[in-house]
Amino acid sequence: MKKDSLLQMLKFTLFSISAGVIQIVSFTVLNELLHWIYWPAYLTALILSIVWNFTLNRQYTFKSAANIPVAMAKLFGFYLVFTPLSTWLGHLAEGAGINDYVVLIVTMLANFVLEFLFCKFVIYRNQENTRKK
Repeated sequence: MKKDSLLQMLKFTLFSISAGVIQIVSFTVLNELLHWIYWPAYLTALILSIVWNFTLNRQYTFKSAANIPVAMAKLFGFYLVFTPLSTWLGHLAEGAGINDYVVLIVTMLANFVLEFLFCKFVIYRNQENTRKK
């Protein structure tokens, strides 16, 4: 694997971890302190982490000058599929007695892998390293 690809994966991982912290903390506040049910707490926490992750990865991981509204629209398309599916499956799993945090972590891991692939091969395809320093 090329050094640049390895560095890119490392950056994406670190930014995703920071977004994951935002997601877990906000989910915990909404779930434990405010007693929201699973899906609105999950959805709110997910949106907060998406905005954070998109901003950092566009700027530092993919170093893209891609049109921001177009890039966000592509990511929105990804989440139009991922969010309802993960919310529904998470709701079913939680209803089946699986711990909320196990559901959240499994969902976050799936999101991490799928979003990296989507960013790399769809959103920023042929537009990496185009941002002026």
